[in-house]
Amino acid sequence: VGKSSVLTCPHKPDVSQVIWKINPSVGGPCTMGYRADQKTNTTNCSDSVNWKSKPDEDPALEIRHVELVHEGNYTCEVAAKEGNFHETYHLTVLASPTLTLYRDDHGNLLCKAVAGKPAAQISWVPESNSTSREEGHNNGTVTVLSKFTACSTNMTDATCKVSHPAGNQSQSIAC
Repeated sequence: VGKSSVLTCPHKPDVSQVIWKINPSVGGPCTMGYRADQKTNTTNCSDSVNWKSKPDEDPALEIRHVELVHEGNYTCEVAAKEGNFHETYHLTVLASPTLTLYRDDHGNLLCKAVAGKPAAQISWVPESNSTSREEGHNNGTVTVLSKFTACSTNMTDATCKVSHPAGNQSQSIAC
């Protein structure tokens, strides 16, 4: 989420037509087309989806500021003198969770990985008998809450470690 992504398409000489067919997981389809005799045409595409450069020079598609709504299938079809070519992608968007670590009213330590996609994995240092629960959101993200209940008098602090494909994070708190 938030980065740019470029999807390449077969680049051939003497291209007569390029079509990107975009079917997002959420929302309606979008089409971007180029014909040598009519130039470009775009139907139902957001402003963040566009040609990387001139489609006759490079038919790649660029998605600026990727969001969860961009997830889905992207197919490029190229017609050239050499024949017809296509490339299909399934774009999966990762959302890095926001980490918060705090103490509840009973003195338990709570680690929360908010709105990650996919769900984050939470572990504790030192290892403990922690409990976790997940809450799914309508946009496909998941919040994971883990409770650490093993603080003892000989411990100075505990560390919550969040593992996620978009990047790992950790925070420590005094016991």
